[in-house]
Amino acid sequence: MLRDVIDAFELRSDRARAVLHPDGGRLCSLVVDGMELLVTEGDKGTRWGSFPMVPWCGRLAFGLLQHDGGSWEFPITSPPHANHGTVLRQEWTAESLSETHAVLTVDLAEPWPFGGRVEQRFALTDDAFQVDMTIVAGDHSMPAQLGWHPWYRRHLDRGGPLEVAFAADSMYEVDGDQIPTGRLVPQPEGPWDDTFVDVTQQPVLTWPDALTLSLTSDMDHWVVFTRPDHAVAIEPQSGAPNDLNRSAHVIRPGESLSGWMRLSWD
Repeated sequence: MLRDVIDAFELRSDRARAVLHPDGGRLCSLVVDGMELLVTEGDKGTRWGSFPMVPWCGRLAFGLLQHDGGSWEFPITSPPHANHGTVLRQEWTAESLSETHAVLTVDLAEPWPFGGRVEQRFALTDDAFQVDMTIVAGDHSMPAQLGWHPWYRRHLDRGGPLEVAFAADSMYEVDGDQIPTGRLVPQPEGPWDDTFVDVTQQPVLTWPDALTLSLTSDMDHWVVFTRPDHAVAIEPQSGAPNDLNRSAHVIRPGESLSGWMRLSWD
């Protein structure tokens, strides 16, 4: 749930307010023109706000990582898989904070065996919120992936219900355990709980007579989850679920992987 504001970091502009929390490095709340855009509570930490996904995104199949001849097991957080990385369960450190900017960092810790460090940089203006993230390898080479998991409300305090505009040429086929096979298929009609590439229109969220929100990112994968009745999750990320086992991006000591997400409103 949304934590006490005393423990949080609040960014403000004339039109907007963003609440960040070091527990998980999470964006807890984003209010624009007096309207809350995000889901601010849930029965588990993966179902509200906007949280970073590092060092993997989505499902790690059966909680098992195989890399460079080794094998590691991770806690099963969404049976039968380990979901959304580890840093959403860690305490981040505020390195700097101003009225409109913040920097949060965290060292990758157990159960992640390779070390490394993650930094998020947040910026709020009157017409946009942006977050940049970088993961840097420590003393060991490691597979790496990053992304964000924002939950957007279907209904704001005014206006009509949410409409989602999004288009892609390709979607990952999944097996019976909801793990991508690596095969790409055409985008079907929604609702979706799927990973898309070859995106031709990045997501635009419209609440009629209230607000239009454009989502942009330098990530080339988007997970779009439109099945829940109360919200949608639209997630830019650097690869597909279970890519650490299928086609991992590997960073060597001192190397990094970076990406950004920007939410712009009219």
